[in-house]
Amino acid sequence: MTHAVVGMTLGSLAPLTRRWPFWLASAVLPMLPDLDVIGLTFGVRFLSMWGHRGISHSLLAALVLGAITAALTRRALRVNPVALTLYFAVVTASHGVLDALTNGGPGVAFFAPFDATRYFFPWRPIPVSPLAANFFSERGWHVFRAELLLVWIPSLVVTAIAYARRSRR
Repeated sequence: MTHAVVGMTLGSLAPLTRRWPFWLASAVLPMLPDLDVIGLTFGVRFLSMWGHRGISHSLLAALVLGAITAALTRRALRVNPVALTLYFAVVTASHGVLDALTNGGPGVAFFAPFDATRYFFPWRPIPVSPLAANFFSERGWHVFRAELLLVWIPSLVVTAIAYARRSRR
């Protein structure tokens, strides 16, 4: 859910639109890259390009998802499709950025499929989240508290400032 919080915060900063499809996409797109864990069920190796934090977390995948989402929502949102594509790509790419701030896992293949190298940022304050049902454990609670402090509260502050500034206009 932390990825959705970041997407909604980015939405509060974007001067594009306030229609419900915009908010829905802003919440859902940053969570989509983690669908790659489904591959584990089908024998996809964890560290392969198609594995967790591989191509689905790449900047190219973010751009493709952004373009598809913009094409699907363009009429409902009535926004310039290029601006919408770029916004949705940034919202989707925020997932990899957050993952690169974690202290574990395989790193993020930002440049897949052109480069399979996995990257982390030098500063990694967020504990890596356990996968699936393991999230509802003591370790999952520890991760959630850290995300609350490092992501949710700052996101709430940024969103409040954005809305306060907008209401002054």
